[in-house]
Amino acid sequence: MLDINEIRNDPERIKKALAKKLVDVDFTEFLEWDQKRRALITESEALKAKKNKVSSEIPVLKKEGRDVSGLLGEMKEISEKVKDLEEDLRKVEQDIYNFVAGLPNLPAEDVVAGDKENNQVVRTFGKKPEFSFAPKNHVDLVNSLGLIDYERGVKLGGNGFWLYTGDGALLEWALLNYFIQEHVRDGYMFILPPHILNYQCGFTAGQFPKFAEDVFRLETSEVSERMQFILPTAETALVNMHRDEILKEDELPKKYFAYTPCYRKEAGSYRAEERGMVRGHQFNKVEMFQYTLPEESEKALEELVGKAERLVAGLGLHYRVSKLAAADCSASMGKTYDIEVWIPSMNDYKEVSSCSNAYDYQARRGNIRFKRAGSKKTEFVHTLNASGLATSRILPAIVEQFQQEDGSVIVPEVLRKWLGKDVLVPVK
Repeated sequence: MLDINEIRNDPERIKKALAKKLVDVDFTEFLEWDQKRRALITESEALKAKKNKVSSEIPVLKKEGRDVSGLLGEMKEISEKVKDLEEDLRKVEQDIYNFVAGLPNLPAEDVVAGDKENNQVVRTFGKKPEFSFAPKNHVDLVNSLGLIDYERGVKLGGNGFWLYTGDGALLEWALLNYFIQEHVRDGYMFILPPHILNYQCGFTAGQFPKFAEDVFRLETSEVSERMQFILPTAETALVNMHRDEILKEDELPKKYFAYTPCYRKEAGSYRAEERGMVRGHQFNKVEMFQYTLPEESEKALEELVGKAERLVAGLGLHYRVSKLAAADCSASMGKTYDIEVWIPSMNDYKEVSSCSNAYDYQARRGNIRFKRAGSKKTEFVHTLNASGLATSRILPAIVEQFQQEDGSVIVPEVLRKWLGKDVLVPVK
C-alpha cells in the first residue's frame, strides 16, 4: 500500500510514477475525501473538547444549586452530532482506504517505463545448445521417456494438469531436493506453510482485492474478508508470517524459503506454443523470502537474484537475466529481475524465477514494522521474494537442452545422486 501522506503532499509525483506502470490515476476525488476527513476530525474534536469542558462544569453548577437542564440538553445534542460525524468519518476513511488499497506499488526510479517490450536483458549464461540432428520438443521427449502422463492428468484434473510418473517423479523430486539443499546451506529457514489461506493473506501480498478472481476459492463464491483460497505461491504465506508484528532491528534480515505446489487459474493466458508443463494450474515451486531493513533491501535483491542464477547455472542450463519494465512488474513490486531459461522448441526464453523488491508496499498492507535499537519509533520493513526455483519450466528445459540423437537425455550432474542414474532413456 502506498503512503497516504506522500499522495497528499505530492499527488503529481505519484501520478507520474504510476504512469510508468501504464496506470492512469485521478487523485481529485481522493484529495476531496482527504480534505473532508480532516474537516470532520477537526469539527468532531472541537465538539468533544466543548463537551468535556461543559461536562466538568456541570457538577460545580449543580453544587451551587443552579439549573443545568439546558446544558444537559446541549450535551445530548453534541453527543448525537459527534456520533453522526464519526459515522461520516468512518465512511470517508473507508473510501480513502479502498482507493489506496487498489493502487499498485510505485516502480523504483531506475526501472524503465512501459510493458514487456521495454524489458532489458542484463546478462546471459552459457550458449544456446546446437544439435546435429532434428531435436524434439519437451512434450514428445517426456512422453517417450515415460516422465509425464498428460492424458491421465487431464482425466484426473482437466486441462492444465499432468502426472509425474517413474523417473519423471524422481527427476521432479531431485530438483526440489537440490533447491532445498542449497537454501539450507545458505542459512535460510525452511518453512512448510498451509496451502489454504485467509483473505488477509492475499490482501497483504497485494493480490487482493484486484486479483481475487485469479485464485481458487473455497467454501464461498463471494469475495469477502471471510473467504479462504488455495495459495498461488508460497510468497502469499511467507509475507504474512510477521503480519501485525513489530520486529527488533537485530532480528533483521529474516530469510525464509518454502516448498509448496502453486495453484493458479491462469484464465485466458494459454497460448498455442505453451504446451505441456510450460503453463498449468498446479506446479511445484520453492520460494525464497526476506524481511529486511529499508537500507538493506537493494543488497538483498542482488543476493536473491544471485541465488536463483546459481541454481540454474548449477544445472548447466543456458539462461538470461532480464530487468523488467515497470508495467511488466506485478502490482505489488517496485523492481523485478526475471531469470529466463532457454526452451529450444519454442525458440524463446521462459521465466523460472522472478526476483522482486516490494519495498514497504506489502509491509504497509500487513502492518509489519520494526524498531531500531534505542528508538521508540516504528518503521515499516521491506519485503522481497524470489522463486528458487519453479520446476515446471526447468524440467522441459533440461530434457530439451540435454537431449541426445538417440532420444535419451543427460541428467544434470547435481541431480544424479537423487535420481540414481546419469542418463534417461526412452521406455519401450
